[in-house]
Amino acid sequence: MSKKEQKKVPVRHYDFSRRPKRPSKFWMAIARQFAIKPRLKGKPLTIRRIRMDGIRPPYLLFATHASMLDFPVMYTAVEPYGANNVVAIDAIRDVGDWIMRQLGCICKRKFVKDYYLIRNICYCLDHYKSIACIYPEARYSLDGTTSFLPEALGKLARLVKVPIVVLRMYGTFIAAPQWNKVEQNLPLVGELELVATAEEAKTLSVQELNDRIFRAMQRDDYAYQRERGIANTYPRRADGLHNILYQCPHCGREFEMYSEGDTLRCNACGKEWFMDEYGVLHAKEGETEFSHIPDWTRWERENVRREVRGGTYRFEADVTVHTLPNAKRFYDQGMGRLVQTAEGTRLTCTAYGEPRDILWTGNELESIHIEYDYPFRKKKYKKNIFGDCIDISTPDESYWLHPVGMRDQLTKLSFATEEIYFLAQEHTKGVK
Repeated sequence: MSKKEQKKVPVRHYDFSRRPKRPSKFWMAIARQFAIKPRLKGKPLTIRRIRMDGIRPPYLLFATHASMLDFPVMYTAVEPYGANNVVAIDAIRDVGDWIMRQLGCICKRKFVKDYYLIRNICYCLDHYKSIACIYPEARYSLDGTTSFLPEALGKLARLVKVPIVVLRMYGTFIAAPQWNKVEQNLPLVGELELVATAEEAKTLSVQELNDRIFRAMQRDDYAYQRERGIANTYPRRADGLHNILYQCPHCGREFEMYSEGDTLRCNACGKEWFMDEYGVLHAKEGETEFSHIPDWTRWERENVRREVRGGTYRFEADVTVHTLPNAKRFYDQGMGRLVQTAEGTRLTCTAYGEPRDILWTGNELESIHIEYDYPFRKKKYKKNIFGDCIDISTPDESYWLHPVGMRDQLTKLSFATEEIYFLAQEHTKGVK
């Protein structure tokens, strides 16, 4: 069969309607012994329980999301129970669908409205009386603070009629930020907090539930590190920092930042910053515009917001396109074109031999998932080495896009997607 004919062979898409399994005690014990405990070795973990007296499954668990360390922390926090854990399809692909289903995992595409997800969460709570765990930020935090949270969380909390719990994690980000994935042995904390009893979930308004959930999800890992004097002595701790600090506050230039060792510098104006062992930035000469990294990213986001609302924002790039229709493999689809403006995000490409022209309007795309240097552990992979990637999905397809000939665009693209959504929501609601 020729390559052209192969492209026309129908591809099996993931069946999200399948009922999730009850978490297997046998396979969960294996996972704890050979995956979870080894992953936490050398990283002292403290679990605190706030207003959790008498709280047993079933309950709905919202967990913060900062790194791959979140998963072993979550499973340790809910011991001796397992959990029906909502997991992105690419993570299912990495580990394997069969074993993930034995552990009770529920597959999901990021930032796509999914009726089956709600149905399967309710099924697990009603029939298995289990813990249903969701990472509502749906992607790793970029700067150790809380990412975009959808307003639908309060609606889900009202629907399930079980206790609502938040797992707030500290240290997982500073131990392995996505822009520098070399894990460090630093102390970790998980705080399980009851935010609404089952009765409150039935009687509180959606807005009241959202207020409680959003408030409990707030955290700042750099502040946590500094306040507790946690020293990260890794000599290359600033490697990759330019991925999120892409705009120089001294000269204003974008995408001219570079990082190496413990130093961040702007190639346009030459200014340099030193990152100390406590995650604090210090200008080597002159004013330190931002010593706290989240203040720098907040400034960048404000600049993007002005571009979006002023009508000057535009991203346009050739991209390599890979599709992930199922949890088995990526499919190489060649080249495409990605364009984003305040009106929305458009991808034109060819997939499986057929032309695609997909538009996500501002109201349709709450946020996007981005990956720096994906996949990180490249020895596991024989193919599909992408580098920096954008993951953007429809209900039956995930498009993994790699901008060609461009560097450090992902963080700004992520900020812009959310700001475009906020602006579209304001127009929809009639807010001027």
